[in-house]
Amino acid sequence: MKRYYLWTIGCQMNDADSWRIAEELQNLGYAATRRPEEADVIVLNTCVVRQSAEDKVYGHLSSLKPIKQRHPEAILALMGCAVEEDTSSLQQRFPYVDLFVRPSDTESLVDFVANHDGTADHRQPATTILHPASCILHPVSCYVPVMYGCDHLCTYCIVRLRRGRQRSKRPVEITEEVQCLVERGAREVVLLGQNVDAYGYDLPDQPTLSSLLQAIHEIDGLWRIRFLTSHPADMAGELIKAAADLPKVCEHIEIPVQSGDDKILKRMLRRYTIAQYRELVAKIRERIPNVTLATDVIVGFPGETEKQFMNTYDLLRKVRFDVVHVAAYSPRPGTAANRLPDDVPPKEKERRRKAVEELQRQTAGEINAPLLGRTVEVLVEERHKGKWRGRTRTNKLVFFEDERDWRGKLARVQITWTGPWSMQGSPAVLPRSSDSDNLEGPNRAE
Repeated sequence: MKRYYLWTIGCQMNDADSWRIAEELQNLGYAATRRPEEADVIVLNTCVVRQSAEDKVYGHLSSLKPIKQRHPEAILALMGCAVEEDTSSLQQRFPYVDLFVRPSDTESLVDFVANHDGTADHRQPATTILHPASCILHPVSCYVPVMYGCDHLCTYCIVRLRRGRQRSKRPVEITEEVQCLVERGAREVVLLGQNVDAYGYDLPDQPTLSSLLQAIHEIDGLWRIRFLTSHPADMAGELIKAAADLPKVCEHIEIPVQSGDDKILKRMLRRYTIAQYRELVAKIRERIPNVTLATDVIVGFPGETEKQFMNTYDLLRKVRFDVVHVAAYSPRPGTAANRLPDDVPPKEKERRRKAVEELQRQTAGEINAPLLGRTVEVLVEERHKGKWRGRTRTNKLVFFEDERDWRGKLARVQITWTGPWSMQGSPAVLPRSSDSDNLEGPNRAE
């Protein structure tokens, strides 16, 4: 049997692309393997948003050279944000790579494989997404890209350079995909975009994310809807209202702040002030009282002083996010910020990053502690190391042990232990036996 090896690093958009590739390859008769030396097709789906990610990519790619030398007939493809429009430098550096594929161009990759192995005439287009870790089970929660690229010009970000300008998919295309996913077992969808709030601006009739949420909300059998990632400058009151009013839309929003200092934000070209950001947070919390918030932060941006870092630290301490993704600034070739002096020493960047991580560990622990003893609704996604794993509507990760089959069901779980990153519990009732049982009104109180 023909086999494929698929390695993915980076954002949820890469995960969605890899799911699509996995299903397309399986439609061509390939089976997944975790060992690249066993594969007829080797695909690395990459991220270069940070230097650490880029180092992992090229380290893994270099490790595949001996395999390619032993099996020259195997296809080795590099795709994702490591691939620029001009691939000449990559071709010189990695001459043993057969194919370089731009981000999200899954069609080109699968066409190349089909033409190479002679299955092009028999290829059937994939109708939905399959998780690469499984050849049988479809994921309970599915990523659905609704747009690609971004029209913002954040000075630190390489995504615009690699993924291009914003390109939204038509609403009917998205709703048809979600309908198909639900028919194949999905119970939750996560609508993806580099700046998902700007969905539709580039389409002739300019649909909005809120109108898309309303359309998807009507699909029977779909229980939960999420969307990410939002941009503080583009999140409109109409979207907040839709998130509050539509029962299937989960009470969890990701709004990256990046810095708590106005001068740094201006240097990043983020197009909002901290006062405006805090006003947005207040509006969200007023309209959706039990909402959980996640954010992204970059520390050590060029020119960031200790005082400016403390402004970020104090913002995180006061706003009290449920999740903070923090990274030390990493210069990215071709970006505007790359022309600025990278003047914060690496040790100082790491100190600041660890300080934010410790603050968030304490904050998240305090936020989750009151859930001890309470019963929450969990959409169960999979077994993980002998326990069932799922998430609440507010995106809290919950594990519990039980011999019964909970996959794809809504579990009422009593929390017996809380930590900053996850919780443990025990099922309070039997698994519901039918879809109609599971479609009872969502529980917005946790």
